[in-house]
Amino acid sequence: MLGNDPDKLVALIQAGNTRAGARVMRWVDDRDQRATPILKKLYLSGGKAQVIGITGNPGSGKSTLVGRMVSYYRAQNKTVGVVAVDPSSPFSGGAILGDRIRMQDHFTDSGVFIRSLATRGHLGGLSASTIDTVTIMDAMGFDVIIVETVGVGQDEVEIVRLAESTVVVVVPGLGDEIQALKAGVLEIADIFCINKADRDGADRLERELLGMQEFDHAAGRPFRPMIRTVAIRNEGLDELTKHISEHSEKARTPDTEESKGARQQAEMRLRALIEDRLLVSVLRATRNSGGYQEAIDRIYERSSDPYTEAEVIIAESLNSTTN
Repeated sequence: MLGNDPDKLVALIQAGNTRAGARVMRWVDDRDQRATPILKKLYLSGGKAQVIGITGNPGSGKSTLVGRMVSYYRAQNKTVGVVAVDPSSPFSGGAILGDRIRMQDHFTDSGVFIRSLATRGHLGGLSASTIDTVTIMDAMGFDVIIVETVGVGQDEVEIVRLAESTVVVVVPGLGDEIQALKAGVLEIADIFCINKADRDGADRLERELLGMQEFDHAAGRPFRPMIRTVAIRNEGLDELTKHISEHSEKARTPDTEESKGARQQAEMRLRALIEDRLLVSVLRATRNSGGYQEAIDRIYERSSDPYTEAEVIIAESLNSTTN
């Protein structure tokens, strides 16, 4: 039996025990406080995995690309963890698990661990527990961790909080492709992957991406690679993974342009956890006291407004923590 002893679970996770890892991931997803002391120890022993973020519009072939990348890395005898952030079911709040279904070829591979997470209404393309799940996978010893987001568009910029290298997947044939993606997503790219590059419009899309980068380049940012792939036929994977590896190496080298984001990433992770912990604690306290439902009633009846109620809830929560 695994038991719930934190030190035992830490040791098992660091030894690569998937059952122990899955148990703590479940605690993370359920906001179970038993996960916190374990995560503290796991974080200090991590930082070895290559973390790759895959984002882009729905229909760009992200899941197919991720599945082919998993096969590519496994052929190199590297272990791979996959965090697939799925839309939440509107009924259960759980993940729809579409990405798990599409990557079922890897289910029986002991060198691959796939974890689906529900967004549960969390904006930004990432589940609130994604960062902690990556921390656990890192401590389990996976060589590569791939995080695939739900593909919600501009709000996906949150992926920079945990990915060492971010790949933005784009496809030709969506009309005004650049306008469809919006600047927020384009700016976070370390590498552009033009997937389904056998379609008409790939040349035009590449020119548009190059033109978009002119503004960043004028401000001192290097041009980012634009790699063409046809994931379903494994075309372009060698070049894509080569550029990902090169970027990851530079990101880990001090005083390089790519490494400048590491400290900012640490700050973003801290802020994300503070925001999440504060929200959970405030909502838990007000729900337990009944104040949350009473505030909703007042807003619904228009005897009060949401701005006032939010200020009151936050003020009461801060007062309770200082007293």
